Amino acid sequence: MIRISLWRNLRIVRAVLLVLSLSALQACQPGHEGSATSADLPAAVQNQSKPGQLDPASGLPVIALNELPPEARDTLRAIKQGGPFAFDRDGVVFGNRERVLPNHPRGYYHEYTVTTPGVRTRGARRIITGAPVEYYYTADHYQSFKSIRE
Repeated sequence: MIRISLWRNLRIVRAVLLVLSLSALQACQPGHEGSATSADLPAAVQNQSKPGQLDPASGLPVIALNELPPEARDTLRAIKQGGPFAFDRDGVVFGNRERVLPNHPRGYYHEYTVTTPGVRTRGARRIITGAPVEYYYTADHYQSFKSIRE
């Protein structure tokens, strides 16, 4: 008897969740009264990269400046100012041995450390620069990159 009651209650909970989910989806549909449009969003949200957006020059996914971690924005600011940098290795030639970035002669790319809170070493995060104003971000030590859009 108890087992049947629990099963029935579980079915009721599932049904209620389904109805609530469908109601929420319907409320978010374009043209529905109360649905937000892009004009209603703050500028910072409007400037975010769209999922799946690729940089035409590199073919890599795009990340908007405001989507970067604060430490990456600090590193990018230091790069543009010519320093100071947190680590001696900042600014060394990046060899692109993984061949994830577009192919260029050795010396084209340079790497800079993006500090990671709570990590005492250089960590995995980097910004790679290319001439004249190419910026790429990796959070996983060169396994993947995103092209930084300012």
